[in-house]
Amino acid sequence: MFTENPFEPKDKKGKLSSLLNTLTILSIIANILGLISPIFAFINAKSNYKRMEEMMSSEKFASSPGYIKFFFNEENLSMSKKMYENRIPLLIICLISALLCLYGAIEMRKLKKQGFPLWLIGELLIHIGSLLFVGLSSLMGFNLISLLFSGIFIFLYNKSRKELIY
Repeated sequence: MFTENPFEPKDKKGKLSSLLNTLTILSIIANILGLISPIFAFINAKSNYKRMEEMMSSEKFASSPGYIKFFFNEENLSMSKKMYENRIPLLIICLISALLCLYGAIEMRKLKKQGFPLWLIGELLIHIGSLLFVGLSSLMGFNLISLLFSGIFIFLYNKSRKELIY
């Protein structure tokens, strides 16, 4: 049926190192999820904000354990509101970012140099878009973990750039 694997380099002179192979596989998986999760975030933005607002204004909230109050605070409520108000531009940015990263990772699997800048633009776009539409609160909490992973991937991909030969 298919004689050629689109994820393998066409010219067998260059082979993927185990690092580049692992990075591109993880990027492909993450960005397929990155195409799905913003759609759910877009659909649920209003209900997430309303649910958080209702929980924080309920009488039971005052007697909630500290770890609950850690996740449900004014800063997170404000971030949730901004995400709801800017759900359309955030959806567009997230989808474009995921597509650029996905295409860039596939190109790097083929050992094409053009894949790295495409992937890098997509990787940075999501964080810049979050800063623009959500504000500095987008750099806190679980989003900080995403930023940390992005930094690690940027470092490792940059280290592997010499393998890209086409």
